[in-house]
Amino acid sequence: MDQIDRRHLLKSGGAGLAALAGSVPALATASPAAAAEADARAFGLVPDSKTMQTAALQKAIDVTARRATPLRLPPGQFWTGALTLPGNTQIIGTGAATVISVNGLGAITTAPGKHGHLTLADLTLDGVASRTSAGDRSAALLIIDNIDKLALRRITLRNAPANGARISRCAGEIESVSVKSCGEAGLFLSGSRGVIVRACVISDCANNGILVWQPADGHDGTQLIGNRISRIRSAAGGSGQNGNGINVFRAAGVLVAQNTMTDCAYSAVRGNAASNIQIIANQARRIGEVAIYSEFGFQGAVIAQNIVDTAATGISVTNFNVGGRLAVVQGNLVRNLKRREHEPVDKRGNGIAVEADATVTGNTVEGAPTAGLVIGWGQHMRNVVAVANTIRDAGVGVKVTGNPAAVRALIANNVIAQARNGAIRRMTRGIVYGPDLVTRPSDPRIVVRGNVVTGA
Repeated sequence: MDQIDRRHLLKSGGAGLAALAGSVPALATASPAAAAEADARAFGLVPDSKTMQTAALQKAIDVTARRATPLRLPPGQFWTGALTLPGNTQIIGTGAATVISVNGLGAITTAPGKHGHLTLADLTLDGVASRTSAGDRSAALLIIDNIDKLALRRITLRNAPANGARISRCAGEIESVSVKSCGEAGLFLSGSRGVIVRACVISDCANNGILVWQPADGHDGTQLIGNRISRIRSAAGGSGQNGNGINVFRAAGVLVAQNTMTDCAYSAVRGNAASNIQIIANQARRIGEVAIYSEFGFQGAVIAQNIVDTAATGISVTNFNVGGRLAVVQGNLVRNLKRREHEPVDKRGNGIAVEADATVTGNTVEGAPTAGLVIGWGQHMRNVVAVANTIRDAGVGVKVTGNPAAVRALIANNVIAQARNGAIRRMTRGIVYGPDLVTRPSDPRIVVRGNVVTGA
């Protein structure tokens, strides 16, 4: 066999390649947008038509789902009533310019039963002309149930009269989704099986940003990472069930990390009966009540490396009276706390508050008009360690319950500066009494040692 000379091949390569190209059938060169438009028109869909296209759009969804192929929508607006998404639905638009507008009493809803996968990408769902039944707070513009592999990517949900999306019993990913101007919550996740919500932007919701709920106490595994949540009101009122950037209820094993939450009426992150929750490296600014809350019957919370700037209380780990216990509060920066003088009872102004089986270490609290650190409440205190924290510019540096039924606390090696009403003092439900325990330790249950107190 003759060997091919490499230099000869390079010299003749141009002509050879040209000849080769001529022998191969030409590939289609239509633009992606043109191909998408052709797909839509095959089902009778017309972009920017002023007429309702519910029937044509439903047919396109049904046919492509049966074929397990994507339905590609071009730029333009498509008016529709209620739609049903079968299993294996894939709807892909061209970005923000592809708009499905829902009109009337309806929603975009998955078909009953358990389904393998569902994908929505690169489009906008607009509920500006939609409505819900009076008082139906569970309604949503997009309702998804029982999907094993959910993918919502680069979609916008806007102007939902209730929730933006209600997603139940699903596993999968919600990524780079924008939700704004909703009458209830932006995203309502219920009974999840390990959903990842990442890099989403949620704003201007009437009652909550993201809800992560389980119907009963149980493992959830949702991860909320790198989202931005802002301007969350509490239109329905209450004492904390509304007005939260993120609300985790009865869902265990949830990770809340690297999110930014601003201008929330109640909390940035509120874990209610949420065991083994991790709240790590978030930023919370301008929060109306407690910025980061772990409350009621939880067991296990790690709250670490968060920044809280401006709230009524920075971090609260509470409700030992109903079994709330076991926490690590570490390395947080909490500053610019405020008192709500308009409230008849719950004025606060505290940096960090804990009750039972908690370690509080390496935190910095500055500007807490009531107290930098609050330990226990009434008889509800057990095995609290407060070590190596820095507290500056506080009404009282550390308040610790003086109730004789409360169990031990260790308060050691903290730096307390500019505490106007004492460095470490006992209290009865917030009201301080007795001497400063730094200079006159007088309670064997409360071990106070090695703290540095300064006026600077």
